[in-house]
Amino acid sequence: MFLVDGKYVWFYSPADHTATRMPTKKSEDWRTPLAFLTSDMKLSRICARVEQESGVMPSESGNRVFRCAMRASQEGDLGVRTRNQVEGQEQGSVLFEVTPQGELRRIVIAQEGRTQLEFSFKEWLWNPALPKSWFEFVPPIGVAIVDGLLSEEPGLRQ
Repeated sequence: MFLVDGKYVWFYSPADHTATRMPTKKSEDWRTPLAFLTSDMKLSRICARVEQESGVMPSESGNRVFRCAMRASQEGDLGVRTRNQVEGQEQGSVLFEVTPQGELRRIVIAQEGRTQLEFSFKEWLWNPALPKSWFEFVPPIGVAIVDGLLSEEPGLRQ
């Protein structure tokens, strides 16, 4: 489970009996998907370049997949960190899939060790009334809470 409560970003793995938390302002690895979801975020703020990606199949027929080449920020806080950051080049890229109606369907972020973090979306509801409790993480009894660590070395952030 992935949850942002405004103060922390939480990642809970029931199988591991562990919840990892990180202050929202320092959770750069998790903020890319959130930037795509905010209605006032413009792709030009987080993407240096957006191109249609022909080498990746969409999850549904008719959808289109795009590659966002991440824009480097002065503080390095908006995207996927790569070794190229040190050289002042692009930060990496993120794939996003869009329906013919313009709704975000999927985000795929390349991670260290040839792994991918994928977020899928469907049945969008705009501005629904939701209880505040849905955005509060209460760890189950016996779950260890681990504070996420921030290394100064690119690629070593958790």
